Amino acid sequence: MAGDSGRKRLLVLGAGPAQLGLLEAARKRGLFTLVVDRDPGAPGFALADRRAIISTEDERGIERLAAAERIDGVIAPGIDWPVGIAARVAAKIGVPHPLPPPVAGLAVSKARQRERFDEAAVPQPTWRLVAESTEEFGVPCIVKAPDRQGQRGLSVVREHRELRPAIEAAMAASRAGTALLEELVEGPEVTVNAFSVDGTFHALTVTDRITAEPPAFGVALAHVWPGEDSAREVDVARQAVEALGITNGPSYTQVCAGRVMEVAARLGGGHDAELCEAALGVDLNGLALGAALGEDIPAIDPAPKVGGASIVFLVPPGGELLALDGLDDAVRADGVEAVRVYRSTGFRFGELRTGSDRAGAVLAVAESKEEAYERARSAAALIRFQTDAALV
Repeated sequence: MAGDSGRKRLLVLGAGPAQLGLLEAARKRGLFTLVVDRDPGAPGFALADRRAIISTEDERGIERLAAAERIDGVIAPGIDWPVGIAARVAAKIGVPHPLPPPVAGLAVSKARQRERFDEAAVPQPTWRLVAESTEEFGVPCIVKAPDRQGQRGLSVVREHRELRPAIEAAMAASRAGTALLEELVEGPEVTVNAFSVDGTFHALTVTDRITAEPPAFGVALAHVWPGEDSAREVDVARQAVEALGITNGPSYTQVCAGRVMEVAARLGGGHDAELCEAALGVDLNGLALGAALGEDIPAIDPAPKVGGASIVFLVPPGGELLALDGLDDAVRADGVEAVRVYRSTGFRFGELRTGSDRAGAVLAVAESKEEAYERARSAAALIRFQTDAALV
């Protein structure tokens, strides 16, 4: 139901860095946004028409809020577990959603994904789900909580003596008390951002994913477009998305050495949609908004606007942020399309371990992927975070 002088009302789960692009797109469209996050200082609240301090994982609270606010749609961009909550809440209160609840539930479980990929013969690492820390598995391997996003409960195990404590850590982080053990696949990793319409998979940007070393294993430091071996990676991603039953809406698939690492039925959380628009002229945020509101999706016609595009994330020194220098210089640098800084003075940074420890991002374009990456890196280097620890 529309309200506020005819403005459609959209409930957005999350107000963190991963939601900024969609919230900006919603504001440009004139949507009324009701945004929930447990962090009162979340940067996306500045773009909200109304905010609610509720955890994005509080399904009962979100359902009550959605019913009381008479929303027209609900979306969870950039974060995994709330995707299932958004689909179930939409079904309960009778508003559109691109994913049926069973499909959304499958998409947010890494273990159930692995089972489905085996059934559909989708290339993936060797894996095992365990509920005991005494289980054995070949090393090197990755141990993770199967129902958590990012690096919570994740360990890289290279020696057998490390396996048991890694399993215990993953089980402690898991909602179900289990651990997912996966073969460590090494090689170039890419991300396939796509959008499906009535079962047709539209591949958009395929980006090289440059990641950090442990203890921040898997945390993206940069995305660079176009990615390598895109035809093979796109086909593998399409197989995975179709195996999960995702027929409508955005998808985000990580592929390494021709095998699927994981699929998310959402927009990527690293400004992937903004990179897509800069590279291909496709408004991926707008497509996701339309799908969340049950609108007809326009024809998707990607056409390269530039030869290369890159996002480089800002990694600050630890400590309390006292001042920020060089932001204007970065904005004016050659090829820079956008600069984001997530935190303001007084925020305390820790060691880089998860994606939420990053401090911002720079998006740049150029005639080649190499030049775009270098432009983004150079602009990022202009931004200096002054912290109390760095000044000691």
